Amino acid sequence: MIKNDLFLRALRGETVDRPPVWMMRQAGRYLPEFIAIREKYDFFTRCSTPELASEITVQPIRRYGMDAAILFSDILVVPQAMNIPFKMKEGIGPWLDHPVRNQNAVDQVIIPEIQDSLGYVMEAIKATKELLNDEVPLIGFAGSPWTVFCYCVQGQGSKSFDKAKEFCFTQPIAAHQLLQKITTTTIAYLKEKVKAGVDAVQIFDSWGGMLSPRDYQEFSWGYINQIIEELKDESPVIVFGKGCWFALEDMARSNASALGVDWTVSPKLARQLTGNAITLQGNFDPARLFSSPGEIKSMVTKMINEFGKDRYIVNLGHGILPTIPLDNAKAFIDAVKEYQPEIV
Repeated sequence: MIKNDLFLRALRGETVDRPPVWMMRQAGRYLPEFIAIREKYDFFTRCSTPELASEITVQPIRRYGMDAAILFSDILVVPQAMNIPFKMKEGIGPWLDHPVRNQNAVDQVIIPEIQDSLGYVMEAIKATKELLNDEVPLIGFAGSPWTVFCYCVQGQGSKSFDKAKEFCFTQPIAAHQLLQKITTTTIAYLKEKVKAGVDAVQIFDSWGGMLSPRDYQEFSWGYINQIIEELKDESPVIVFGKGCWFALEDMARSNASALGVDWTVSPKLARQLTGNAITLQGNFDPARLFSSPGEIKSMVTKMINEFGKDRYIVNLGHGILPTIPLDNAKAFIDAVKEYQPEIV
């Protein structure tokens, strides 16, 4: 039995005294204890070594006491298992020597046996659950098929993912085959994560906002919805689409347990678009954590009042930035823990 189940109760839509809080990318680069590990081990070694991944996962919980932990990993471990050998290049980020840009390359992509290729993630989950000792829930995650596809075709990060979009629009059959392979693998991967012990899963559609509303339906949402349908009876599913406010109405009709929203949509509009019928998560601008602790607390309180304390999970609108002062991150978490509903 998880001692602090506030996060899970919010996912179920139950009435709570205050909303739960966690931060995307909370296990990572802004923490000195994480930086100490980073100096000793390269990125994918950290992801693939269960004792390192579990230690990194619990570091922010020890320091700040968030209401949920999220497993330290990366969305690109999935394509790595699919015969798409990503590496991290210093000063560049994700890098693929031979991007997937034609039918022949798509044919070389495999749907792997999850335990054989990604068993280390399941071991990290088990190790993390031991360290957490049922204090708070553990979130597992994966990239959306579209977002993973973007990296596979572009071969690296991009401001436009023009090569990925070109591939979709000039070779749609091959593009959909690749998207389906990623989707099938992701479903199997998340199911194994649930078996290993995660209490909820989140799908990160970081680059969904690169698509028009029409293209989003074809190349992203349809595949995300496949994942939701396969996981809905096994785990709560949170979907976070950065820049995807235009799809919130459709998303709210799905079987997702919660929808993440970024800071480009107001709480009022997010509630209107979703018919106030689903738990929302977000949406503090990560750069606003550069504000003073007092201002952060005031803004967080206002944000909770605008979303409403129920069916709501406090979070950032994207991942925490690496240069955020530690006291400011603490102010964000503490503001939620100290929240008192407005007396009308």
